Amino acid sequence: MTTTFFLVRHAAHDNLGSFLAGRMCGIGLGAAGQEQAARLAKRLAREKIDEVYTSPQERTRQTAAAIATACALDPPQVHTALDEVDFGSWTGRRFDDLNGDQRWQHWNALRSLGRAPGGERMLDVQHRVLGLIETLAGNKSGRKIVLVSHSDVIKAAVTYVLGSSLDAWARLDVAPGSLTVLVAGDWGAKIAALNEVVP
Repeated sequence: MTTTFFLVRHAAHDNLGSFLAGRMCGIGLGAAGQEQAARLAKRLAREKIDEVYTSPQERTRQTAAAIATACALDPPQVHTALDEVDFGSWTGRRFDDLNGDQRWQHWNALRSLGRAPGGERMLDVQHRVLGLIETLAGNKSGRKIVLVSHSDVIKAAVTYVLGSSLDAWARLDVAPGSLTVLVAGDWGAKIAALNEVVP
């Protein structure tokens, strides 16, 4: 038996792309993001989803709640393994400022070895998200499960399944409100779809 995971990046917040939100409090979905989450939820309602799990961040919880409602499921289960990367002292900084920081440049060039200052390594992020997927695949075989998380967390899972380095993160697109499908079984895992954006 296999378990199908729909890895969902949260819908867009109003200031997406201007600053590194990370684990900042109070970053929720604006009107456009809520509409995006509703379209995504309608798309997933066709899949006969069994459960929804979400990162603790407000924007992911709002996206997950829309999906659970559309799928007539219990409220999403919050799991820290799906949380955004802990960006440490970079949290909240504008990308215009970060782009001139050599540590930021090194982090983006060598994600497999770098660590956010005062934060975590991408290897730790990869370990926690894969641990959750492995646990759920073992306990809930044959089910369809939505995991609502963040771009870098999803990329960490995808690069592992593809047998690629974390340093290949920039070659993947994981857009806001997108679906990536990971199928896991006793034989291993595969990526069945990547970055499906609901129009």
